[in-house]
Amino acid sequence: MAEDIVSVCRKCGADEVEVSLVSISEFSVDVRWQQIENLVEANTRYLSLKVIKEKRTAYATSSDLTRETLHRLIKNTINRASYAQPDEFSGLPSPAPELEIEIPALRLFDPDVPELEPERKIALAKETERIALSEKGITNTHGASFETKEAQLTLANSMGFLNEYEETLCSLSLGLQAGETDARAEGYWFSTQRLFKDIESPEEVAKKAVARTLRLLNPRKIKTQSVPVLFEPMMSSWLLGFLCACVSGVSIYQEASFLVNKLGERIASDKINVFDDGLLPAKLGTRPYDSEGVPSQTTPVIEKGELRNFLCNTYAARKLKLKSTANADGAGVGPTNFYLQAGRDQSSGMISTMDKGLILMRTIGHGLNPLTGDISRGAFGLWVEGGEICYPVSEITISGNLGEFLMKVEAVGDDLDFRTSVCGPSLLIGDVLVSGE
Repeated sequence: MAEDIVSVCRKCGADEVEVSLVSISEFSVDVRWQQIENLVEANTRYLSLKVIKEKRTAYATSSDLTRETLHRLIKNTINRASYAQPDEFSGLPSPAPELEIEIPALRLFDPDVPELEPERKIALAKETERIALSEKGITNTHGASFETKEAQLTLANSMGFLNEYEETLCSLSLGLQAGETDARAEGYWFSTQRLFKDIESPEEVAKKAVARTLRLLNPRKIKTQSVPVLFEPMMSSWLLGFLCACVSGVSIYQEASFLVNKLGERIASDKINVFDDGLLPAKLGTRPYDSEGVPSQTTPVIEKGELRNFLCNTYAARKLKLKSTANADGAGVGPTNFYLQAGRDQSSGMISTMDKGLILMRTIGHGLNPLTGDISRGAFGLWVEGGEICYPVSEITISGNLGEFLMKVEAVGDDLDFRTSVCGPSLLIGDVLVSGE
């Protein structure tokens, strides 16, 4: 079907064609107080089409894959391209050599996932919540969820690219509350993997969710002050997500990032090494090629504090006179496995060095400005004095600048776990403004 669509588009007058066909089977169940609240089982197929004629580009999508509908869609899309503005930077990537990546070696597909019975998936969610609710101090639940996804992705273009791969995903999560009335604390935990055997057990997910919830009970307020802040891995991942947006080639050519014209400059502590790697086996962001068919690679973004690369699709690379880093994601740019390389420090050791400081556990709100790098977010955490955790704190705000944070990194943890596709280990950042009373 993909080959046929490319052929028909060329015969109808398109200069360049890209077609993506996706087939997805998904299951999700949400359980609260041991009762099923939502259950979804769905199969979806759709097509995404990109045609270029005389440097004018048009896009189309369809979930109706009948021949008659697709031929009408092709003609309408090519006609619509004539109304677009010509763009000298548009066009597919140059033909790449034969794909040398061995897709099975990437371990993207787990045959055990399609074999999981709905009853077992429901039981996993119920068991996770049951264990948590049996713990003293837990007073309410946001529920437990179990999800699976199986997908087949086919990509073809008029430059001769034609390939496909399958992938799976499964996830177990739980959200909880502790305390009564206005003194409630909230927490959660989750485990998401491509391979079912790698998912954390209901006991592990429940225990971690309980611990992360109970440790925030009875928070205190603190005075506004500048102190070292230990970013837990989940918070480092949030910080890395902001950095990822700032190194996107789209943000750079739109001049919407504080890192414009900073390529080759030192922007972080020499302890900072950040990579985007689409080739790590079984990781959540791994793929053999991007949405344009450019083979995945390992891209150094920051090495020993120096900004080495922006993340680019073909269009952004041409605008910036760079090369694609295989980060095309639909019509834009996205990460694969974007991570901060682990260091050698243990989080307990970093805490022991803090005379007075904060362990950052959760943030709320927006307060991120890629143009300036400024950060201002509501926050929750644990207060440290004399190298020991004293009590939880709330009603605080973390303020500063991403560039300054990166330069002030004093220690990098050894606890990188690739829980998400954008991730990092614990980070100790010195002299952060924590606003309170």
